[in-house]
Amino acid sequence: MSQSEGEVLALTAPEDRDGDGDREEDTVGSDQDERALPAPEDRDGGGDREEDTMGSDQDESPDTTPAEQPDSGDEWDTDLEADEQDRRGRLVSPTELYLVACRLTAVIPCSYVLRQLASTTLDLNQQGTLDLNHHGLGPLGAKALAITLLSDVQISNLELKENHLLAEGTGYLMEMLKENFTIQSLNLSNNHIQSAGFDSVCKMLLDNVTIKSINLSGNGFIDADARSLADALANNYRLKDLDLSHNQFCDMGGEHLGQMLANNEGLEMLDLSWNHLRMSGAVTLCAGLKVNVTLKQLDLSWNGFGSAGAQALGEALRHNNTLVHLDLSNNRVSDEGTALLCNGLVANDSLRILRLAHNPLTQLGALNLLNTIRNNPKSALEEINISTVLVNEAFVVLLEAVCQNHSGLEVQFQGVTGSVTRTKKPSIALNIIQDFLTEEKEGLLELFQSLDKEGNMSVDNKEFRKAVQHANIPLDQHQLEWLIQHFDKDCTGRINYSSQFAEQS
Repeated sequence: MSQSEGEVLALTAPEDRDGDGDREEDTVGSDQDERALPAPEDRDGGGDREEDTMGSDQDESPDTTPAEQPDSGDEWDTDLEADEQDRRGRLVSPTELYLVACRLTAVIPCSYVLRQLASTTLDLNQQGTLDLNHHGLGPLGAKALAITLLSDVQISNLELKENHLLAEGTGYLMEMLKENFTIQSLNLSNNHIQSAGFDSVCKMLLDNVTIKSINLSGNGFIDADARSLADALANNYRLKDLDLSHNQFCDMGGEHLGQMLANNEGLEMLDLSWNHLRMSGAVTLCAGLKVNVTLKQLDLSWNGFGSAGAQALGEALRHNNTLVHLDLSNNRVSDEGTALLCNGLVANDSLRILRLAHNPLTQLGALNLLNTIRNNPKSALEEINISTVLVNEAFVVLLEAVCQNHSGLEVQFQGVTGSVTRTKKPSIALNIIQDFLTEEKEGLLELFQSLDKEGNMSVDNKEFRKAVQHANIPLDQHQLEWLIQHFDKDCTGRINYSSQFAEQS
């Protein structure tokens, strides 16, 4: 920061409010004489004890002499409390400092910022969140805020989404974070930071020792920026959560990010969704994931991995034993790509959540996934999302068999094509669910209403399926799918219960 900005901080230092450098002599002058009381025996400081202080009371009985009464210590406690109140009175509040910073930077103070700063400092013993999302602070507003937070010890989470900070405003904040040791979470998404500002972010990550989470989504970063980030995080063990979604990382960016994953030993959550990681970029990224030992959650949705990326990811999953959550939604993963991915899943024992919605896989790929889990007794998979896939009856049969050995497995799919077989009399499912709800003193109408969060008299099939499974209603997979088909006769993906229960409602 500039010299004038440093003067603002100096002017507002707790010990020297008037800026003349005399500290206590100027700020509390007369108070010192009043509070620096001598011992009870010599209250006026004259050394004469009874002669000066008690005057006409000399002839009174010793029993009623104040100097000889037991000292309760209350007056000393009062003095200490007064000292503490006086000390706090000399401290400059964040709102005062923000107003001074605004005058220095020629920025009109934002009333919302003032209210937020005041609310986060009401409890001096608790750290809080400063939420300034969507307030258009701009570069100079960021500069005033950076001056304010330079020595702050209350705010641990700073939210600055969509404030048009640009590279300039980001630079001011990054300089502040080199000095601030309280802020742990930072949201800078959608601020048009671009490459010029990303350099200052990477330099901050080299020096800052407290930032654990940073959101840089939607800032126009390109492949070259990924290289700077890889260098900054090579030896950074503190950052745990990094959001780089909605940027422009392509093939070279995937290579640099792969190097980052290979070298970094601290990151646990990484969001790379909505980028352009395809072909070689996807392959090199997976090479880094293969040897990574800390990452637990990886979001790769809405890229373009295709079969080549799925094959590389399968190879990574064969060796990686720390990743528990993988999102591959909308990545052009076909039945062929699913089979290549399964080559890794058959040996993996750590992945718990796999999301593959909005991919061009069919019931063939869905069957391949279930067979892979059945052939891997150590599989930890608990959730598979293929909610855009219509499965067949063979899938339902296999799912029921797989769940016998993997009771915690939940598979979300769009529905079942054709009619569900009646060899197991799934039509009794309606009686089963009604009897179960009767014992719970509820009805089907109440069940649907509890799931209908929008109040439009309809429930998503997936939500109904999930609710029935979580409630442990004694329906097998055949009966559950028959029940869904019974309620959703038009195969719309939603159960419209208004017509069936209109009379009861």
